[in-house]
Amino acid sequence: MAETKTANASKTTPLKPLGNRVLVKRLEAEKTLKGGIILPDTAQVKQEQVEVIAVGDGKKDDSGKLIPMPVKVGDIVLMEKYAGQEVTLDDQEYTIIKADDLIAIIEK
Repeated sequence: MAETKTANASKTTPLKPLGNRVLVKRLEAEKTLKGGIILPDTAQVKQEQVEVIAVGDGKKDDSGKLIPMPVKVGDIVLMEKYAGQEVTLDDQEYTIIKADDLIAIIEK
């Protein structure tokens, strides 16, 4: 199985998304509110901000032409709240989502 380079060049993941799917990793949620209140894990909301770890090749249109992916490895994006399939590999949690479930790229 080919390994896919992640945003951090020293890490790789053996997961390669197929078609128009994207492998993402949720960014850490805020554990402390602005007023200094610390939230327990059960009260934290899943973060919709994710980092793109790997991307598929894209999907083909009706004429067979490959539509390029709208994101690249390392992009920080917003995803639909309940989109994707969560997977755990080597004690790391990832989500595989369709590119259509991405809402926006966060520009830095």
